[in-house]
Amino acid sequence: MNWWLTAMKKYAVFNGRARRKEYWMFTLFNVIFSIVAIVLDNILGTASEDLGYGLIYGLFGLAIIIPTLAITVRRLHDIGKSGWWILISLIPIIGGIWLFVLTVTDSQPGDNQYGANPKMSMAPIPS
Repeated sequence: MNWWLTAMKKYAVFNGRARRKEYWMFTLFNVIFSIVAIVLDNILGTASEDLGYGLIYGLFGLAIIIPTLAITVRRLHDIGKSGWWILISLIPIIGGIWLFVLTVTDSQPGDNQYGANPKMSMAPIPS
């Protein structure tokens, strides 16, 4: 949960680098929160019968767009790629697969043009 909060504190920070763990923990908690939001929509009756989700999930989705883009750009910076590589996901099927491959790639060792390696400069966040 601390990784998710750390990423949310950098809500719209598109510069710097993000560790692989920071990115994937943020993604994991977003999936969990999305499922909870969908369940709440269905329990409270705010879900659309056609879609299966409603107001709560929609608001969560809107709130999380900017931080998701920001942490993805920082993750790309960590492997030495420009943030513009996020646009590769617009290519059907192949683009999403390639972006996935980029996000699971290990950090570029040492400093790069986007900053210091977060593995070296960041103390572990307590669980």
